[in-house]
Amino acid sequence: MAWVAFTIAAAFFQNLRSLLQKRLTGTLSVLGATYVRFIGALPFALLYLAGVMLFWHDGPLPGLNRTFFVYCATGAVAQISATFFLLAAFRNRNFGGATALSKTETLQAALYGFVLLGDAVTGPLLLALPLSLAGVFLLGGLRLDRSAWLGLLAGAALAVATVAYRGAALALDGGDYVVRAAVTLSVNLLLQTLLMGAYLAARERQVFARLWDSRVAAVWVGLSGALASIGWFTAMTLVSAALVRVVGQVELVFAFATSVWLFGERVRSREIVGALLIVAGILLLV
Repeated sequence: MAWVAFTIAAAFFQNLRSLLQKRLTGTLSVLGATYVRFIGALPFALLYLAGVMLFWHDGPLPGLNRTFFVYCATGAVAQISATFFLLAAFRNRNFGGATALSKTETLQAALYGFVLLGDAVTGPLLLALPLSLAGVFLLGGLRLDRSAWLGLLAGAALAVATVAYRGAALALDGGDYVVRAAVTLSVNLLLQTLLMGAYLAARERQVFARLWDSRVAAVWVGLSGALASIGWFTAMTLVSAALVRVVGQVELVFAFATSVWLFGERVRSREIVGALLIVAGILLLV
């Protein structure tokens, strides 16, 4: 069950990255804080790939192909969109609630994975999905204001991204799950950094000066983001994106602990019930 350990570690570091990004939205625009997640993580991802090739993999890089790049491009654009929507939601909603609504991705990821990659939808997964989804709505609240829709849009984009990343890793010619994950992560972060960097250069050039001023915080966002992505990509190379994302909802436990301890946000009884439902869904799978 290595994928479970990778997933829980990824959820922890993703919550840390989101917290650091939330703080950056006070000094950067939403687009600037979004870009930090990619440009800051790229050097760490490349170092990780180099380490994998030197100390883990005995052979050349896996062969890249057209299918791999199509999946990578799809995932790169979808994740940029998801990060932007989530950070925009943070501006109008509490940290835990916005994170919870983004987790509606799990049901969509199961559907996309089944249709596009032929991933199995097992009995435990069919039971875990509605349980965890009910918990998500209890945690995130049922009030569909602008920030709620942004959280839901983030979830939809994340579902596309996660399935695309798994498709890219599986499309590589050769290499075990660690190598496939490292290559896919590095290529995706490179694409995201170039695509979003080009957009910012054309539309919001002043953000680069502000990024330089926030470079110390950006390094920590990049490191936590890279560690989270290593966990997600490795887990999704081993099992379906839906399984990974259901277990990955443990991030909500971290998010609401952050809401209470760092932001002093109140946790209601329905949110406790929601957390228990999510944990029940996770236990069905592990």
